[in-house]
Amino acid sequence: MNDRIHQDLQETSQLLAAAKDFSEQFLATIEAIPVGRGMQGFERLSLPEQAHGASYAMHRFETLYAPYVNSSAGPRYWGFVTGGTTPAALMGDWLTAAMDLNAADRTAVSFHMEEEALHMLRQLFGLPEGYLGCFVSGATMSNFSGLATGRQWLGMQRGINIGEEGLHALGVIKVVSATPHSSVVKSMSMMGLGRNALVRIPTLPGREAIDVLQLEQYLAAHPEEPVIVSASAGTVNTVDFDDIAAIVKLKERYVFWLHVDAAFGGFAALSDTHRHLVAGWEQADSITIDAHKWLNVPYDSAMLFTRHPEMQLEVFKNAGAAYLGDPAKQFNYTNYGPENSRRFRALPAWFSLQAYGREGYRELVTRNIRHAQLLGQHVASDDRFRLLAPVHMCVVCFTLHVAEEELGAAVAAYLQALQDGGVVYMTATYYAGVPAIRAALVNWRTTDEDVAIVWEEMQQQVEMLPARV
Repeated sequence: MNDRIHQDLQETSQLLAAAKDFSEQFLATIEAIPVGRGMQGFERLSLPEQAHGASYAMHRFETLYAPYVNSSAGPRYWGFVTGGTTPAALMGDWLTAAMDLNAADRTAVSFHMEEEALHMLRQLFGLPEGYLGCFVSGATMSNFSGLATGRQWLGMQRGINIGEEGLHALGVIKVVSATPHSSVVKSMSMMGLGRNALVRIPTLPGREAIDVLQLEQYLAAHPEEPVIVSASAGTVNTVDFDDIAAIVKLKERYVFWLHVDAAFGGFAALSDTHRHLVAGWEQADSITIDAHKWLNVPYDSAMLFTRHPEMQLEVFKNAGAAYLGDPAKQFNYTNYGPENSRRFRALPAWFSLQAYGREGYRELVTRNIRHAQLLGQHVASDDRFRLLAPVHMCVVCFTLHVAEEELGAAVAAYLQALQDGGVVYMTATYYAGVPAIRAALVNWRTTDEDVAIVWEEMQQQVEMLPARV
């Protein structure tokens, strides 16, 4: 064994203590750390020729990079619909790294705890036990897996096993949607369907939700066409919901696979006043839910739920790998998702679910919704801003009240000012062709005080922009 590695082995306790000290200091000061801080003038390090040990690496990190770490896990990061990491999830994640268990080993405790975590998640969302759940890396891979399983199902309706014969055996498959997330379109490219296979159905007036009548007209006009309907349960700009129950009703007359992208909107199931938005989703064929959003576990975690595990197996099984066992005889999550090598993602979720239960997550979701509504009320009450859509759940979509020809530049300048201020982080978007700003509130740390701090900062920064704003 290399001398330095051996020394690190002997000093493991001290090294872990150093990482713990840094983590504790970071978390203790997270609210004071700039939210959108970036790093300029990066100079790439070269690979050391000699082994210097873990303390050296920690020193280099703390000296060169730690001063630029932002607080995207904090209460005022309202950017990419990113939750933080609950204390319990952090415990689970640390243990995941320390134990480094192979989640594909069905004889290991990790397999059984993954089953248990998925069981608890079905209970949390009110999904039937008949749904197979799988952990994947994020909403992109969840959408990919759901669409790929739908592609397999469409083929089998025509006696074609696409997993064996290839996509060409079935021909063109259309994915029909109104306001799909970019990861759905990205998945279409990865699957070989092609981005141009997307058929955009018109939305309801003033909404991002699909016009179900227009959808039915399309299905009626293309009775022989293999179709996947990708429904939105929470659009990224306004958290608008397609009428899932009405789309499910169409399955009585038309043959299609219904995939529901509920990356964060699925948490409506936890809110008494929003649960109706996911009515009928238990009849969908596949559902995407992102864990590193409103579940508030570390990045790189999402789930796919399907009602057709046999089709999922046909897509993702490891055929001819004797050391992995026979997929037809022995269940293993490795045969139901795109990754063979899988981190034990279930453990942080298991810890957080066991720690906080239904009550804790219901309170978190309800509180974030209330904060988003409060921010929306502030925006609507100030004539320097313009609320672009009702606050459905956790996202506030708004713009500045300026002349149309100046709006794009004004929004960019305003967002840059907010980022430079370090108090809050929001992202730019377009809504109905209008340059806009979106704030997504899904962090367990966010409080009423944070909303007040952000609103004061928003007012101060808008005052500092050119007089036209």
